[in-house]
Amino acid sequence: MPQGKRAGERCVQLLPDFRCAIFGQPGRPAVCASLRPSESMCGANREEALAMLSRLEMLTRS
Repeated sequence: MPQGKRAGERCVQLLPDFRCAIFGQPGRPAVCASLRPSESMCGANREEALAMLSRLEMLTRS
């Protein structure tokens, strides 16, 4: 996303099944490639992860 991604905006590379379309490719943004998810960041399951992500996006909206 050359212009960046705003909080709450879906990444253009996110597939319908929530996988990254460019995972492992050289063009993948450094911020994505360096992300090291942990249970403290993502919770114990998908529902907790999405709730945490929603909260982070709300807190970082400009």
